[in-house]
Amino acid sequence: MAIPDSKKIYPRGEDKQTVYLKNVITNPNIEVGDFTFYNDFVGDPKDFEKNNVLYHYPINHDKLIIGKFCSIACGARFLFNSANHSLRSLSTYPFPIFYEEWEHGIWADKAWDNKGDIVIGNDVWIGYEAVIMAGVTIGDGAIIGTRAVVTKDVPPYTIVGGVPAKPIRKRFPDDVIDQLLRLKWWNLPPEKILPMIKDIQSGNLQGLAALAEESL
Repeated sequence: MAIPDSKKIYPRGEDKQTVYLKNVITNPNIEVGDFTFYNDFVGDPKDFEKNNVLYHYPINHDKLIIGKFCSIACGARFLFNSANHSLRSLSTYPFPIFYEEWEHGIWADKAWDNKGDIVIGNDVWIGYEAVIMAGVTIGDGAIIGTRAVVTKDVPPYTIVGGVPAKPIRKRFPDDVIDQLLRLKWWNLPPEKILPMIKDIQSGNLQGLAALAEESL
């Protein structure tokens, strides 16, 4: 049995709409884990950091961090701090970024509120045209619904949807979530995960746990 290769760009042979995202990223402020994929049936998925990571200006040093085994649907977007015009100002007009016109000596990064990095956990599914805002952390195993706008942190294994996104339900009971977070199967090497696929797909937590413990 062949071992899955996380270094491929196209994991599905002739399918050029799906890429392993880690292998097409060049921006040092974007970190992506192994086997996370992005599918784009409108544009070129290799252009993810240009088309989907927006207002991500180097002056802020903010980061997009995405874990392993995430599924990112077409049109999902990550909006960074430069999209947030400052609410501390008496005007929302971004005078600081036009300092050549409105000379005042204030650096451009004063034009917006800095809410921090965007951090996506492992095994997260982000639906079609969902929007993730700056400063948001999404926990392991979460699901982001189609066209949801996520403005607040999402707990692990929670399904959210809507504008703004709100919790719909947890995917599993708390004891199952706790065990999955302890197992962290996504951190095992591919050859160890391969025998677990049947148990993962069928929802056999006991079988998954037994194989994971054997792998330690």
